Amino acid sequence: MITALNVYLITNGNGKEALEFYKNAFKAEITQLSFWKDGVPDCPKDRENLVMNAQMEFNGIRLQLSDENPDFEYKTGGNMSAAIIVDSIEEAQDLYAKLSVNAQEIVIELQEMFWSPAYANFIDQFGIMWQINTELPS
Repeated sequence: MITALNVYLITNGNGKEALEFYKNAFKAEITQLSFWKDGVPDCPKDRENLVMNAQMEFNGIRLQLSDENPDFEYKTGGNMSAAIIVDSIEEAQDLYAKLSVNAQEIVIELQEMFWSPAYANFIDQFGIMWQINTELPS
């Protein structure tokens, strides 16, 4: 049985900064944080402070994050899209204002769509693609 579906964000060497940014945006608590130096034997000096794994929680939701392994190519916004479902236009506006700060690309500005009273799609300053979708209670 599946008990949860978590979003896992991969950052481009700026995981500590991204973690703090998302912690503040979501009013989250960091529940786990490890760095490469904590788990990689003979870790190269330039990789010691890369985030190996981080977890934060807010409103019963877990968000995970790590830095991309420098041996692999990082692809901005291409490997996943995190969809945030909110139950009010005000919450959508608040999250959009926070998460789209210094966005690399605004694909769709926060606006009414035929399926949602407030929807947005953008790539944030850390290269993560986000969707904000409002589903009002019936």
